[in-house]
Parts: sequence; C-alpha cells; structure tokens
Amino acid sequence: LLFEQALTRTDQRQRGYYNLSTHLPWIGDRTRAIDGAHVEYFRGIRNPIGIKVGNTIASDELIDLIKVLNPENIPGRLTLIHRFGAEKIASRLPMLADAVKRSNLNVLWSCDPMHGNTQATRNGFKTRSFDDITSEIITAFRIHKDCGTRLSGIHLELTGEDVTECVGGPANLTESDLPRDYRSQVDPRLNYEQAMEIAFLLAEEMKSPA
Repeated sequence: LLFEQALTRTDQRQRGYYNLSTHLPWIGDRTRAIDGAHVEYFRGIRNPIGIKVGNTIASDELIDLIKVLNPENIPGRLTLIHRFGAEKIASRLPMLADAVKRSNLNVLWSCDPMHGNTQATRNGFKTRSFDDITSEIITAFRIHKDCGTRLSGIHLELTGEDVTECVGGPANLTESDLPRDYRSQVDPRLNYEQAMEIAFLLAEEMKSPA
C-alpha cells in the first residue's frame, strides 16, 4: 500500500484521486476484507477497479463489497475477476452471478482460469494443466449464459516463446517435459502453441449465440 499511495495523485479536471501506477488496480482474494486497509484505499480512488473473487467469498459478502467500492453503482467501475479452478467453478460461480444480478449491480465479469488451477508436480515444479484452464473457460461461458450475465474478459499468463511450463496442450506436454525449458520465476505460463489454441477456443465461444 505504501508504494501505491506514493503514486496516487489528485486530478483537478476530474476532481478525485487516481492511482497512477496502473490503469486497473485490483484487490486480491486475500486482501478484500471490507474493514481492511486495501478496501479503504480503493474506496478513495477513482480508477476502474478489479476484485479477485475466489472460493472463500460468500454471496452477501460480495454484495457488501461491491456496494462499498461502488456506492453510486457506476457502470465500468468494478470488474469481478473470478478464479475458482476447473473443479469448483460450477458450484461457486452461479450463486455469485445470480446474487449480483438480483441486486441490480453494475459489474463486469472476467475469468482468471490460471490461478485456481496451479499445482505442484512430484519433482517440485509449479505448473498448470492446459485441460483445466480450457475447462474453466468453457464452464465460465456456459454459466454466464445460463445466468443471463456476460463474460467480458479473460486473464491469461502467457508468452510467445516455446517454454515448457504448463502441461498438456497441442504438444501434449507432460511433467517430464517441464525441466526442458522452464523459465518463469513466478507463475507458469502458456507457451505460444497453447496460447494460440486458447485464442481459437475463445473465438468459437464468442461466436456462439448469447
């Protein structure tokens, strides 16, 4: 927060405070306490805001959080970035999407299929399954369609290089392939072939009737 505060400025034309370190700052799944310092800081800036929505949040907590951060219900102010994992999205997302819709709250929905699907291999590598990533994306599209809401964005971590950090995909990478070209110091990324395959998947899903 000290870093973000140092880069927060007033804008005389817009009459408010803006975080100038980024266009879309977001609150993490572990830092979204309504009475916490992160929410208090975000409440005072006028940037569009992202909120990571994970498996531990309840519907009433999400509604309260939205109302605190966007009391005027301004369209475009809040993006809810859900990250449940392929196994849990079907049981978690519908109740949250329905609650937000019933409350007539203006939000954008985005899917993060990366962070909920992270796993550790037997040889100590942090990885993600291509199949889990695509499964969560497809399920997210279906749920939002069924709920009458719209999936407006996808968060992916990827590179145009031929790394071996996520298993599966067109080349059918396995755990034994990971040491061959694992470069990330933080999170495993989709490589070029895997990213392109997901781009084609997104194109097909977006062409489907709403």
